[in-house]
Amino acid sequence: SLVVLFGATAGAYGAKLGSDERELILLVWQVVDLHSKKVGTLHKSLVKADNLDLSDQCREVSGLTPEGLGKAEPLDRVLQQFSQLVSSDLKVLGRSSYTLCSDGQLLIRQVLHPETSKKNFLLSDCFYSFYDLRKEFHTCYPSSAAVKDQTIKTMAEYLGLGTDETEEDFGVWQVKTMVAIIFSMLSESCNHVFTEPETVKYKYETGPCSKSETVDSETVIRARGLPWQSSDQDIARFFKGLNIAKGGVALCLNAQGRRNGEALVRFVNSEQRDLALERHKHHMGSRYIEVYKATGEEFLKIAGGTSNEVAQFLSKENQVIIRMRGLPFTATQEDVLGFLGPECPVTGGKEGLLFVKYPDGRPTGDAFVLFSCEEYAQNALKKHKEILGKRYIELFRSTAAEVQQVVLNRYMSTPLIPTLPTPIIPVIPPPYSIATGSIRDCVRLRGLPYTAGIDDILEFMGDATGDIKPHGVHMVLNQQGRPSGDAFIQMKSADKAFMVAQKCHKKMMKDRYVEVFQCSGEEMNFVLMGGTLNRSGLSPPPCKLPCLSPPAYAAFQTAAVIPAEAALYQPQALLPTTRTPQASTAAPPAVTYYPAQAAQLYMNYTAYYPSPPVSPTTVGYIAAPPGAVAAAATATHTPILPQPGALVRMQGLPYNTGMKEILSFFQGYQYAPDDYNGLIQLSDQARSVLQAPKEWVCL
Repeated sequence: SLVVLFGATAGAYGAKLGSDERELILLVWQVVDLHSKKVGTLHKSLVKADNLDLSDQCREVSGLTPEGLGKAEPLDRVLQQFSQLVSSDLKVLGRSSYTLCSDGQLLIRQVLHPETSKKNFLLSDCFYSFYDLRKEFHTCYPSSAAVKDQTIKTMAEYLGLGTDETEEDFGVWQVKTMVAIIFSMLSESCNHVFTEPETVKYKYETGPCSKSETVDSETVIRARGLPWQSSDQDIARFFKGLNIAKGGVALCLNAQGRRNGEALVRFVNSEQRDLALERHKHHMGSRYIEVYKATGEEFLKIAGGTSNEVAQFLSKENQVIIRMRGLPFTATQEDVLGFLGPECPVTGGKEGLLFVKYPDGRPTGDAFVLFSCEEYAQNALKKHKEILGKRYIELFRSTAAEVQQVVLNRYMSTPLIPTLPTPIIPVIPPPYSIATGSIRDCVRLRGLPYTAGIDDILEFMGDATGDIKPHGVHMVLNQQGRPSGDAFIQMKSADKAFMVAQKCHKKMMKDRYVEVFQCSGEEMNFVLMGGTLNRSGLSPPPCKLPCLSPPAYAAFQTAAVIPAEAALYQPQALLPTTRTPQASTAAPPAVTYYPAQAAQLYMNYTAYYPSPPVSPTTVGYIAAPPGAVAAAATATHTPILPQPGALVRMQGLPYNTGMKEILSFFQGYQYAPDDYNGLIQLSDQARSVLQAPKEWVCL
């Protein structure tokens, strides 16, 4: 038997049914016995929606009113009545089983499943299998219009059924016409058989994805704006009613390995993907989710993996994955199992644990755990922020794609700040000094918008921009390399600093007011090195070193203070001889080229200790015209460094590492001192530094 089903929402009608998240307000159905060609009673039931504000199209097409709907039953009660009445009609016809048949897929996939999921009640099994009358009609009559262009009216016109839509109530005509179409398909001339129903997956299936797989770009979407704590199951619930491919949810991570609010979702076919796109700006909780097309390459980049360790870990299918973060570096498998306890047994014991490590084998403090059922996973999540050793442990739901991203070091094997491009001409930092005295010739800007850039600060300073020292603006970054909202500016005199503080204090920048305080160079250095400056005075930084890591020019698009025409700058020293604020011994000049169109202010970015955004020796590279290089070489009689040149950045050095340890680390890659004699006249200290490995300084 078939149960012919028709429905309408309080919003869009027809091809856009369900695309606006409006609730169901009408259900009409009738049982059809395919063998005896008999029908049961036609039933029409109004549904009381939470929001009775009907769209103009709904009012016009259906003729329903909020007053009439206000007296109806809610959806859960209507569905109960539906099951009872269908069972009663089947008994009358001498039948016991049935399958739904609807006009297209929108009512089942885009209305009933999403709405019941949001309202937290389950649909009966009959709603997970149904016949799409449009597809069945096109199979029976191949010369008819394409499936996507079919409607109840066009199918009736194709068969020459003389039905008048205005003679019946809204919904009743549609069901009666659908029944007439089905009987025509069952006639001896067609003898159509309903054999392959559409199915809706009961739940999302997890699983790994290999880089060698072929992923059709017509099946992938990108969801943006997800809550950061959302899991693959939450995303599958958002797309409830649509069939997601096995392991088809890949949560995207940022550079720190944390979720960035985006996910790539792979569906079983392009039809499901197209339906998913109709959920653009539907809501997950209080947030609306943007849905866009994506490519198979993007999906494989996030979800694909080739690690045998990961493949073995994920080989146990239909497991719930939990991510643990913040584990002590000394934590063992026994420690983790003991922390979880007997109330949440891990699948396979130790085999259900996967510790995440850096490429050199050091632990990261992250681990993934497999649980065989939702109950065990929920018990584990209850231990969120409980203590293991001396650290609290965070627990989150995770996905197979996230396991592959994290374990395969998609982010851990690369620096936090992107690698700099291959240099054309090495630019040694020009000789500028950061004030260290007690003269109050500096100002501190506090409360800057995090999006504030050079132009914003220049506009904020107004006429006082001309009183800023060269290289006198220092943006303070936090330990993640992001703007902290603070900046220090070195002015040409204490009077200029006082005037700026008086004029600009609590002046607006974008939508925030910025506080401006006069301070000294010593106070500025304390803060730039990680100390604090407040009404209570200075708090020393965690670092005892007296000097500050030089700013990183190449990580940001900035330029030096120069005249209108291009200038060649002669730095005083190639490298500092000691880590002290005092001036170092001068070395012969090298060539630095600054383009004429450069901005009028070079911004120095400094991070809170101990996480500088880039290495102190990482300097900027600006392409110089051949003529400028030749002129500089002629004027200074200083040979130019041959190309290509390269610098490397070393991360993770022990804090007590000296020059000797670094050179020893690169033993076997050093050049002989004579290799530099024809290039640069070096002091002994500078020579010892430049006898570094090819990967560090390559000439």
